[in-house]
Amino acid sequence: MSRLLIVLLLCLANIGFSQVRLNRLFSDHVVLQRQKPIPVWGWAQPKETVKVTLAGQTQSVRAAADGSWKVLFKPLQAGGPHTLSAQAKSGRIAVNDVLIGEVWLCSGQSNIEWPVAQSNRFAEEKINADFPQIRHFKVEHEVSLEPKTDLTQGEWQVSSPETVGGFTAIGFFFARELYQKLKVPIGLVHSSWGGSQIEGWISKEGMAGNPEFQAYAQRLPKTWEEADAQHDQKLRKQLFKREGVQPSRADEEAYLKPGYDFSSWHSTDNPIGQWDWKGIWAFRGQGYMARVIELPAEARTQETTLVLAENDSPNDMYINGTLVSKGVLKGVRSIKIPAGTWQEGANRLVIKFGNLVHLPWFGLGLEGSTSDLYVQVGNQKISLYDQWKLMPSFAEPHTYVHLSNNVATSLYNAMIAPLVPFGMRGTLWYQGETNAGRAYQYREAFPLLITDWRKKWQDEFSFYFVQLSSYGAEQNSNQGSNWAELREAQTMTLRLPKTGMAVTTDVGNPKDIHPTNKQDVGHRLASEALVQDFNQPANPRSPLFTNVQMNGNQAVISFKYADSGLEIRDKYGYLKGFEVAGDDHVFYYAKAEIKGNTVVVSHPKGQKIASVRYGWADSPVDANLYGADGFPVSPFRTDDWPGGTVKAKFE
Repeated sequence: MSRLLIVLLLCLANIGFSQVRLNRLFSDHVVLQRQKPIPVWGWAQPKETVKVTLAGQTQSVRAAADGSWKVLFKPLQAGGPHTLSAQAKSGRIAVNDVLIGEVWLCSGQSNIEWPVAQSNRFAEEKINADFPQIRHFKVEHEVSLEPKTDLTQGEWQVSSPETVGGFTAIGFFFARELYQKLKVPIGLVHSSWGGSQIEGWISKEGMAGNPEFQAYAQRLPKTWEEADAQHDQKLRKQLFKREGVQPSRADEEAYLKPGYDFSSWHSTDNPIGQWDWKGIWAFRGQGYMARVIELPAEARTQETTLVLAENDSPNDMYINGTLVSKGVLKGVRSIKIPAGTWQEGANRLVIKFGNLVHLPWFGLGLEGSTSDLYVQVGNQKISLYDQWKLMPSFAEPHTYVHLSNNVATSLYNAMIAPLVPFGMRGTLWYQGETNAGRAYQYREAFPLLITDWRKKWQDEFSFYFVQLSSYGAEQNSNQGSNWAELREAQTMTLRLPKTGMAVTTDVGNPKDIHPTNKQDVGHRLASEALVQDFNQPANPRSPLFTNVQMNGNQAVISFKYADSGLEIRDKYGYLKGFEVAGDDHVFYYAKAEIKGNTVVVSHPKGQKIASVRYGWADSPVDANLYGADGFPVSPFRTDDWPGGTVKAKFE
């Protein structure tokens, strides 16, 4: 190839690379926010003039030295379709089927990421999903240590039976109700990541300006190598309960010896699944899983079978310090254990294994069913479902995959920053499960996220969120509840202007953190928007505790959004879910009665009441107080006694 031809090709390549382009959000089928100035931005060759046209308006702008440019169109009313075009000497780009309507950013963790296809009545919803004026843009999972200016992939999809299955379910049911009542196009920008913690969605500047997170912002890593080293140090501190512990190979070889005490290792009641979701985040390498097994006398004198679900990595299995199996076993592993291996009573099983072979991204952990975890002794099956201990190998080579929760701000940088300042009416947010262990600090983190985003957009847009649903145990207040404390932190965030909350404790699933009734959740969020953004006050809102009057052994609870009264909604017909305590802080379940739009609670022992709590549990399934309009009353407490998460801090 001649030198002249090479130069020509390089020039052509450079021209192509520098052609005028738009931020990826501005693509076919986009919905732009009505009744607000419309920002449009992109890139061209440095210093060249770009002419941008939309719905009869034309703006000209000169690209900056880095090629970036931005224009601001005057507000438009709902309608379309329009064409958006940008033209310069370096080229022209046109976006077709542009609608003007209502735009909502949907963000958080898995319950807002949950798709229509996995929600209730999908077959019916799919048939009735032909809404060409509802559009959905999915931001793909990505993390970054620095703010990005554009997305690498993504496209707008028009709602139809063929596409709706992949839409955010809560977002779609929200959008459908708004469309049916407002008759304007609805656009959903969906940027979420299952299991993500709130700190990942806050910008560095937001953290740096807040005393609670300022120190973390100052030590944010600049490279992934630095991030991995910090994460490794953090994980070792978490597991060994002190700074600076670095096990050697000799230390870890001792794990396999008889009598080694692994009781301080990380605990899990269910060994099935990735260690990522058991508190050992993003680790990839070798690891140890151990358990004490109580066996009857006959286990010592006869051959038994050890069944250990699925893990196709090289495994070394030790019983009381004796190697009983080595190598790769595919499928459900059923291992014959010779007589004389077990002893009567307590036995120690320690397994060393690595990342799965057929699913290397999975990392450490078991696949399959908990029913495939047992020791077969004659006709008796002794379950190995719970009480396992976990410990990664820090002495062996290991790495960290770059996931949502390795570094704070990394989700904001990759999945929110490229969206700023795309015009929108507001945000729908469903997150908090991952932060329940730091619920008290969420009182600071959640308002910070909202104010941070509003500052970035330079717009005090509406922000509506879902209060945590019901999942897990139904504790009493003497035991405490992290999820109740997180719900309280969410409720306190309503102090910020233009916020609203959907209460969902009645539509959860105590056995599944992903309840499939997303229709009611979308409806309750839509009701907030219809009241606050679209002046339709007839829509219901969940009653919220406002104040309490203590009268000896009785307390009178008042609520807002209960002007039409309160009611009980179950077959029993009496109020449940209330607890009271005196100055001794000891709680008792209490009798409660509705009096108009108040509730009167009595102490069952006739004592003076110092506190009333309602629905104070991870899964308050007994709570049955509703507003007359049909929305559940939010869980609450009247005291400010320290909870279980006061000292838990983000690191």
